[in-house]
Amino acid sequence: MRVLLTGAAGFLGSHLVDRLLADGHHVVGMDNFLTGQRANLAHVAHEPRFTLVEHDVAQPWPDLGPVDAVLHFASPASPNAASPYGYPNLPIETMLTNSQGTYYGLEYARRYAARFLLASTSEVYGDPQVHPQPETYWGYVNPVGPRAVYDEAKRYAEAMTMAYHRHYGLDVRIVRIFNTYGPRMRLDDGRVIPNFIVQALRHQPLTIYGDGSQTRSFCYVDDLIEGIVRLLHVDAAPFPVNLGNPDEYTILELAQTINRLLQNPGGLRFEPERYLEGDPKRRRPDIQRAKTLLGWWPKVPLEEGLRRTIEDFRHRLHAQSPD
Repeated sequence: MRVLLTGAAGFLGSHLVDRLLADGHHVVGMDNFLTGQRANLAHVAHEPRFTLVEHDVAQPWPDLGPVDAVLHFASPASPNAASPYGYPNLPIETMLTNSQGTYYGLEYARRYAARFLLASTSEVYGDPQVHPQPETYWGYVNPVGPRAVYDEAKRYAEAMTMAYHRHYGLDVRIVRIFNTYGPRMRLDDGRVIPNFIVQALRHQPLTIYGDGSQTRSFCYVDDLIEGIVRLLHVDAAPFPVNLGNPDEYTILELAQTINRLLQNPGGLRFEPERYLEGDPKRRRPDIQRAKTLLGWWPKVPLEEGLRRTIEDFRHRLHAQSPD
């Protein structure tokens, strides 16, 4: 296959590049490096089956030739307003990437009769009133709240994708991605696992906002990529599919685990709860559809995934050190 992948220099995109190349495909990667990192693709710079195109997906796409599949993974994804790469600080870019970028991607797929796969998110469920969240749940989202620039942009992208399927008969896939972690996440990403690992590696106390009772489900990146590849190749799946780990942990449990793995003497520091309107208190995927349709479920335990991620972060922090 010849695959066009947007967001190729991002955390998920770069891992997907690796997997597609390992499977023998040709990959055209598109990225404007708004949040992606060139270092994520340095190891494939001379790979003859990989081509990198620097372009903003929200602008009209150049003709890069026929492809068999278009995978739209470009978008800021961190909700942390303290990070310059969080979507609260890139609101217009986030909305245009998921609206105009999705439109241009769908048009490109239609031009070459290619399959289109949209990277959506568990954020479409908002602050869910149903737990765990199945794909049939329509969500509980504030369309004018501070998180809407991401939540509603992804909901729009899903609606546009399904409109192309219904109106043009385009072959489409939608993956709703739950919290994913692993090597190549930005050190300054702002999400909880990068924050905790960087603090622990620096022997600092891990900062917990509130009492740490909020829950998340963390999926290791290799498991997620396996699910995405299976979804790409499965027949007849023009509907959303949750991919994530249904094992649920409190933020306090996560912090204690990372401190134990790193033997961090810094301990924990509790700060007043920071609440961004619409923040979910609990999030956990119902993955029955993925099990039935794809024969997929996550296999990497949290501690094993954290160990792999810690080693990557340790190496990159050491490389940044002036010593």
